[in-house]
Amino acid sequence: MPRRLRIASVNVNGIRAAARKGMHEWLDAADVDVLTLQEVRATEAELRAALPGWETVGDEALAKGRAGVAIATRTPVTAARARFSDDTVDAAGRWIEADITVGAEVVTVVSAYVHTGEADTPRQDAKYAFLDAMEKRMPEMTAATPLALVTGDLNVGHRELDIRNWKGNRKKAGFLPRERAYFDRFLAPDGVEVDTVDGERGTGLGWVDVGRRAAGEVEGPYTWWSMRGRAFDTDTGWRIDYHLASPALAERVTDYRVERAASWDARWSDHSPVIVDYTVG
Repeated sequence: MPRRLRIASVNVNGIRAAARKGMHEWLDAADVDVLTLQEVRATEAELRAALPGWETVGDEALAKGRAGVAIATRTPVTAARARFSDDTVDAAGRWIEADITVGAEVVTVVSAYVHTGEADTPRQDAKYAFLDAMEKRMPEMTAATPLALVTGDLNVGHRELDIRNWKGNRKKAGFLPRERAYFDRFLAPDGVEVDTVDGERGTGLGWVDVGRRAAGEVEGPYTWWSMRGRAFDTDTGWRIDYHLASPALAERVTDYRVERAASWDARWSDHSPVIVDYTVG
């Protein structure tokens, strides 16, 4: 019998710090089945210690104290994969897939942490290489299982609706036309040729931005705010944390929300959790 599968995604900005600041209290109340994490910044042993009672799979960054992605679940993981490209792509600590069996169905869930980037630098080149690898991997996932999901801090605001101060960020990483064009292709109908925001043509992959479909044509809802100034208080944020669902899984969505903290000092990360309920099984 189908059941609710609640999947939450959040950049924890260091899981040990998040645990000290209130992550566990939030997690107990959220009633989550699967939790995808970015910027874990911890070893495998530290991750397990921070999430007792959960089954976890993850990929550590090579540089200590940086990046790191993980998936924690109450539902058994039948397979996990941490590499989705060759060694020319800087993906360590940035991509983990888990196949999760629910009843008679398998859902492939990804926790991804795309590079922040920096315009006109090698850091931006690494970001484009990672996005290229994502664009190649996503059709492979849907070919293997129709129920697939890429979650995480993808570090791109796709549309003007996704950044409060979009005019001031047009030439900055996170809102560059070439970055946004990837999302044009990710989300365009499968196999359809489309004009992208960078002035090029591309082929759609058919995936669905669950957050934008749920919220409609409105500003936000934002998922990240700078720790500097009064960005959180004035809601001057970015929507850069996503659930990108395969078409079949997108039709199973029953609820979507961004769980924004009540106040600046109540936050345990500079990102808010993105929580989606799917019907699976």
